[in-house]
Amino acid sequence: MIRLLGDMPAGVLGLEAVDDVEKEDYEDVIVPAVNEAIARHGKVRLVYVLGHDFDEYEGEAVWEDLKLGARNPTAFERIAVVTDARWVGPAIKVFSVLWPGQARAFPLDDLESAKAWAASDQAGQPAG
Repeated sequence: MIRLLGDMPAGVLGLEAVDDVEKEDYEDVIVPAVNEAIARHGKVRLVYVLGHDFDEYEGEAVWEDLKLGARNPTAFERIAVVTDARWVGPAIKVFSVLWPGQARAFPLDDLESAKAWAASDQAGQPAG
């Protein structure tokens, strides 16, 4: 399941994957939250936490993830993925080549840095 995170900096959307992520999570949580962020800010700055309770993506959820990115290719300005999963860092590097925004992986114990990075502009200052 996906749940919205509170306590995010202004203009940053926070999501957390818990247990299995399914297609319905995209339809019911992610797509509405992304659409609202785009409507309010024109861009999406995302902190996405894959914590200890995260298990896996259902096959249809992976497809929904790809479709979401394809529908909004330039809307995602920054994505901070927060996890201790070792495969995420290399995946972010590959993903970043194909995507016009910025993406960066952070360890779970560095959530606050991930939030600050997602909210900052190119020079590292809070976006305004």
